Amino acid sequence: MGVTRISDWRQSFDAIIDVRSPAEFEDDHIPGAVSLPALSNEERAEVGTLYKQHSAFEARKIGAALVSRNLARHIETYFMDKPGGFRPLIYCWRGGQRSGSVALVLAEIGFLPHTLEGGYKRYRQDVITQLETDPARFRFRIVAGQTGTGKTRFLEALAAAGGQVLDLEGLANHKGSMFGLRPGDFQPSPRSFDSRLAAALRGFDPARPVWVESESPKIGQLFVPQHLHRALRGADSIRLSAPIEARVAHSIADYQDWFDQPDAIRERLERLTYRHGHEVIGRWLSLLDARDWQGLVRALLVEHYDPAYAGSASAYGWDQGEPLVLSDLSPARMEKAARDTLDRFPLSLTTSAALNGARAD
Repeated sequence: MGVTRISDWRQSFDAIIDVRSPAEFEDDHIPGAVSLPALSNEERAEVGTLYKQHSAFEARKIGAALVSRNLARHIETYFMDKPGGFRPLIYCWRGGQRSGSVALVLAEIGFLPHTLEGGYKRYRQDVITQLETDPARFRFRIVAGQTGTGKTRFLEALAAAGGQVLDLEGLANHKGSMFGLRPGDFQPSPRSFDSRLAAALRGFDPARPVWVESESPKIGQLFVPQHLHRALRGADSIRLSAPIEARVAHSIADYQDWFDQPDAIRERLERLTYRHGHEVIGRWLSLLDARDWQGLVRALLVEHYDPAYAGSASAYGWDQGEPLVLSDLSPARMEKAARDTLDRFPLSLTTSAALNGARAD
């Protein structure tokens, strides 16, 4: 049985096992971890109450019985088919009794468990530090453009063509607008969003540019970490544009799930009364009642989203980006635009610097 420092947790383990409660795991966990709780949510609360109201000894007795019972089930359902050299990394909240107890039993069986020094708490500190320092290591390139110009689809095409892409909206599970959260969906917790961001940044090569969509500091209910958003504000950008007809068609296809939820659409439109007034909102609601999706989407793009985008783009300098005019938003057009863009912007920043030096000579 070994102890692994936080700096070494990314080394090759056969599995990462989170033995915290299901609620703790749901809030956030190390990417790729498997949840095998030593205590359920209710059991953890019970042991905590015993510790506070009675004694640590009584809490440990009850806790040991509960952990043993749960661990027996995990051995039968998860570990039974694992070989003797199976090498898991096990962590709990602080790297203390829960992970230590599980690791001890697994070691006695003949497995090769390691516990994470400091547990999840230390991992969380590592994520925070990484999100404060990593953004400065990368050269970001912003994909800007009005709503409906296919920025997300363009980023997907860049990734397919070999570009490095940080998909903030995908990580946040939100499209960044008032209709950005699909009906029935949920955003990750702030801690989980941070973990997803940190994992994505760890996978990038600092010698190559990272493409990212222009975003405000807030995506739905989540905030982009301050140091990352500051780096994005100063980044070079390209600015997509497309005919309004193409933008309307793209938006209708992209937000199709909402059209089965007219009451939810109405509620969100009525929230905007303070900004647009009763007359404009009444006209939009009439389009909604008529199920005139093209008319409603066009009105929202021209009257709401475009003015809002103009303000943020001007504030962040994204309106000064190199223009990329798209005649349509078809997959074929996006793929070609992505390849052309990567040809114009070298994949390697080292190559780019060398070319600039050659031009200076």
